[in-house]
Amino acid sequence: MLKNLLVVVWGLFAILSAPQAFGQEEAGDEHLHYQEDLDYDHDGDVDKGDLAKAAQNPVGDLISLPLQNNMNLDVGPADRTQNVLNIQPVWPITLSKNWNLITRTIVPVISQPAPGSERTNGLGDINFTGFFSPKEPGKIIWGVGPTLVFPTATDDVTGSDKWSAGPSVVVLTMPGQWVIGALVSNVWSFAGDDERADVNNFLMQYFVNYNLPNGWYLTSAPIITANREAESGEQWTVPFGGGIGKVHRIGRQPINIQTQAFYNVKTPTYGAQWQWRLQVQLLFPK
Repeated sequence: MLKNLLVVVWGLFAILSAPQAFGQEEAGDEHLHYQEDLDYDHDGDVDKGDLAKAAQNPVGDLISLPLQNNMNLDVGPADRTQNVLNIQPVWPITLSKNWNLITRTIVPVISQPAPGSERTNGLGDINFTGFFSPKEPGKIIWGVGPTLVFPTATDDVTGSDKWSAGPSVVVLTMPGQWVIGALVSNVWSFAGDDERADVNNFLMQYFVNYNLPNGWYLTSAPIITANREAESGEQWTVPFGGGIGKVHRIGRQPINIQTQAFYNVKTPTYGAQWQWRLQVQLLFPK
């Protein structure tokens, strides 16, 4: 199943990257302000430091394919491990001289511990977000738009069986070597299996990045979540931690690799205590 899923994702990515997609054959010179300021080395490649900062901007005018693996440790009464691989294609669309639409899709592939030694493996609910963002935002960069959750899970334990939607907003600034900001969203269910619990899920991800020479950077980007339909004391997951990353190249292909570790200072009774994140992000600067 995972092989077929990857084929589908890459197929969609190839279709969207065609020059005529969304009328972008005439929009090649229209980028966000920081894209126009990217420096190039003697081989004609984008400077690694500039690429690192561009990759850290959630509403940047940069095509990318992040593959983010999250290993959640000490889950459930038996303290087992849950694994979630998020396939996250990012595709910016030029809407006009003044506006971009940054589409971000998350396709989760989940390995969930079950009673005994069994595991449930399958696809989770796909999450799509579209950020409307100005091309020339100034010192404060922002985007706002809808986020949608589709009931695509292949098993009851890997999804909600609910259609959900809500607003999402991101705000950040990029002074000097820093990239600092936050992304906030909330979704509510509006259709689906009436026998399943309603969805009212809050998410906030703050991110703090400090960029070092040669494409290296320090990063902290924990994801704080709340299931507002859960009982009191069982709603919040609040991680704290960080890690390191680097932009480098394999041939001419720029790749952003990072790793982070988090301890959950607040978690439901059977929630994860620790999380280890490893992300490999293919970058396609224009």
